[in-house]
Amino acid sequence: MPLGDVVVPVDFSEKSEGAARYAEAMQRRFGSKVSLLHVLPAPHYEFGAMEVGGSVLEDLFRSRVEQAEQDLKSFLVGELPPESTERLLQEGDPATEIIKLAHERGAGLVVMPTHGYGTFRRFILGSVTAKVLHDADCPVWTGVHLECDAVDALQWKRIAVGIDMGPQSERALMWGKRFAELAGAELTVLHATPNLEGYAGEYFDPNWQKHMESAVREEAAELMGRVGVQAPLLVACGETASTVCDLAQEAKADVLVIGRGSAAGVFGRLRANAYSIIRQSCCPVVSV
Repeated sequence: MPLGDVVVPVDFSEKSEGAARYAEAMQRRFGSKVSLLHVLPAPHYEFGAMEVGGSVLEDLFRSRVEQAEQDLKSFLVGELPPESTERLLQEGDPATEIIKLAHERGAGLVVMPTHGYGTFRRFILGSVTAKVLHDADCPVWTGVHLECDAVDALQWKRIAVGIDMGPQSERALMWGKRFAELAGAELTVLHATPNLEGYAGEYFDPNWQKHMESAVREEAAELMGRVGVQAPLLVACGETASTVCDLAQEAKADVLVIGRGSAAGVFGRLRANAYSIIRQSCCPVVSV
């Protein structure tokens, strides 16, 4: 399958519904299989603050499991085709279970929101997303703009790839190129360079920025050539996360692809700024 299996962690919130609809769109367009995963925290964690134990605790947790099973069974049941949708309920640490399932399925993508609600919200706000981004072997599709009322409204016409010239930039370019080809979309490459003018109160030759941009374009052209990417390159100076996001908005990107785990270099630090990019981006972000 072009994208492979897609794992979608769900907490039954509107945001997880939006993430699931993105996965549904991938089912329709690319033939992907979708695994919906809901994770229940262990009883001692969920009910730890309550002065209960023994059979009472067991009854409370059993009731919680039954409710979760019903919620999972009915979650977007009229929208996700049963023949290509798996619904799974697990107990444990959410991030660990998400990563474990993605590994077991050989998933091509994890699609998840950055926010949840209730008990799950305490995990998903930062810690779960950050751990999945750090530990998952496959690309992770996330962002603060995954709300979606209708699958038909999803259009992937423009794909942007942010590069920092580090080792993961090549991987990000290859994934972005492949997805753009699958979606029949336009591809644009983005790069943010440090703004050295006036840095630390020092004076820099105004031509220095032009020399840096020229060097960046030459290095980027070589990198793009190695992976067979022919696309416009947008370069701007400034703080990495905000500049990449501004360039993505300028390119009218529907999806922004970035590398994660790449070593920080003089021309950018996408690894250090990945979470900031996800929070600031005007569109969903795929971290490869």
